[in-house]
Amino acid sequence: MTDTERYLQAYDDQLRTDAETPSALSVAAMGPLRLVTFAGGRGFVTYRDLAGAVDIAALVGDALAHFRADPDIAGVEWKTRGHDHAPGLHEALVANGFVPGEPESIMVGPLEGLCADAPVPAGVTLRKVTDDGDVRAMSAMADEAFGESVNTRSADALIARLARDDGMELWVAETAGRMVSAGRLEPVPGTDFAGIWGGATLTEFRGRGIYRALTAARARSALAMGKKLVHSDSTEFSRPILERSGLVKVSTTTPYEWTR
Repeated sequence: MTDTERYLQAYDDQLRTDAETPSALSVAAMGPLRLVTFAGGRGFVTYRDLAGAVDIAALVGDALAHFRADPDIAGVEWKTRGHDHAPGLHEALVANGFVPGEPESIMVGPLEGLCADAPVPAGVTLRKVTDDGDVRAMSAMADEAFGESVNTRSADALIARLARDDGMELWVAETAGRMVSAGRLEPVPGTDFAGIWGGATLTEFRGRGIYRALTAARARSALAMGKKLVHSDSTEFSRPILERSGLVKVSTTTPYEWTR
């Protein structure tokens, strides 16, 4: 078994369970699906596989009906993986009003690789944030980095998670007192994994090693918790950085978004 095959098996076995959604407010089972409700009016659909699903089109419709019945749900993400066998899923999702996003690479590898050769650039400081004001500033900066309008509900959800103390850590990089990069660390209980998510760097500060240093800080924190492996859904901005640190692309993931 190659490293890629071994990491993909670990990903499927350890992460495609309830461990995938530690911050869920509720989880309902529907056949092979797990229908997850998060803070901030977010619905989420995931599963181990759909190989045994008899009628995928009906499953998609029933799952959406579950979320539509909750008036607090503003949107739903259906998370697909490129290595799954699910014929007709794309067509069923589109027919129900889901819009496919950009595919991302599922990256997996040893945490130690992220810690090497990652000096903090001169004039940059790294720190964890827990204060509500800092979290809101971090979230607004990330929205700016992705070219999106500021979403206060995202900040509200992060603040609520920090209050639950479920292990999530928020990290930022600053220069001259300005937040310029940010990311989350998500240790996954009961597994070898920690996830690194939400990586965002302002356009004018990319290519300086800031995101790399911020990733190394999160990896060291995960190692101190006893984790061994890291996983991340990576855009084309961050994928090459992770590859240089020993992570490999084991598959792809494409989010399908429905908005009320």
